[in-house]
Amino acid sequence: MAINRPYHLVIFGASGFTGQFVVEEVARTVSEGPKGNLKWAVAGRSKQKLEKVLEQAAGVLGKPELRSEVDIIVADVEEPDSLAAMCKQAVVVLNCVGPYRFYGEPMVKACVENGAHHIDISGEPQFLESMQLNYNSQAADKGVYIIGSCGFDSIPADMGVLYTRDQFKGTLTAVESFLTIGSGEDGGCIHDGTWQSAIYGFSDSQKLQSLRRKFNHKPLPTVGSKLRRRYVDNEIQQYTVPFMGSDPSVVKRTQRFLVDEHQVQYGAYAGIGGISNVIKLMFAGMMFWLLVKFSFGRNLLIKHPEFFSFGLFSKAGPTRKQMEASSFQFAFYGEGYTEGQDPSQGKPNAKIRTLVQGPECGYVATPIAMVQAALTILNEPAALPKTGGVYTPGAAFAKTTLTDRLNKHGIQFSVV
Repeated sequence: MAINRPYHLVIFGASGFTGQFVVEEVARTVSEGPKGNLKWAVAGRSKQKLEKVLEQAAGVLGKPELRSEVDIIVADVEEPDSLAAMCKQAVVVLNCVGPYRFYGEPMVKACVENGAHHIDISGEPQFLESMQLNYNSQAADKGVYIIGSCGFDSIPADMGVLYTRDQFKGTLTAVESFLTIGSGEDGGCIHDGTWQSAIYGFSDSQKLQSLRRKFNHKPLPTVGSKLRRRYVDNEIQQYTVPFMGSDPSVVKRTQRFLVDEHQVQYGAYAGIGGISNVIKLMFAGMMFWLLVKFSFGRNLLIKHPEFFSFGLFSKAGPTRKQMEASSFQFAFYGEGYTEGQDPSQGKPNAKIRTLVQGPECGYVATPIAMVQAALTILNEPAALPKTGGVYTPGAAFAKTTLTDRLNKHGIQFSVV
């Protein structure tokens, strides 16, 4: 760990929509750095915009010292020398610049070559898995940790499955998660950067399949009953759809890394409410699938996110008032065999239910998760995997106190 570097953390893309909230979260947690101190800087293309973000954070948090005490680094993904210079100054880079399929790799490459650990908040399986394929061995040689999907995608799901496993008294064989989102009277929305990532991800899904074949993975062994898809959940009393984000692929990669004898099967769902929402989703889904296949359709989707997503995504993103009134909940339902039972004999005989609950997912929970992941790297290096490499959150943080840290910051893990 290059602790003698000028900065423990550098936030790259600090002036972006998500980056501004990561800046505020780092400013709140400076006392949690090594020995109660955190040296940090902000980075991006425009010095003027970065100054504006620090000015905004100073006002929001009542910390006028942010205007003068936080250093600014000018760096651009299209200028590799600027990225290298930035990485040489940081122990950990918090990369907030997406879509990662377009802008992520130069930053990962610079971190690996210059000995800085890298955390991102990508929900793009193709980017995440291609970084593992292309940089895992180099990162291992350099002792660098490249840890993807450290925001709402996919820390609550990935760490939630591990938490459920750890709380289960016996052998856990399967977990299903059900995500529900709450909002206040003003509703809520997501910034269209996430919408763009989804558009490009679905339009390129065949490339993801060919990428996965390059790993030559053998199927993971399973025990217990095989999970079956379901579309109505009696527990949350909502219609559900398979969760289309990166959580299932991230959890599976974690299971592959941690597997001893068998994997924990995982099924991910999102609650969508009543029948009127089902009809809306079907209509929006058909439009999306039709348009995403063609360049003119993708341009339409990108130009009009609010129309094609029924207001779920917007170019402006949510207001702070909307964010304050929003929340998320993952309910995990696990099954397995009690201690002393042979998992190869008979059906699972025990169940467990756990919850991961937290504030607004995109711009409150994501900065909390990202910053706590970075602080875990800084404060608990001995609990990380023995070698560097490209890791999922669960693979990197399974033996750390990350879930305890998240509990203290409003992302709550509990057994029901």
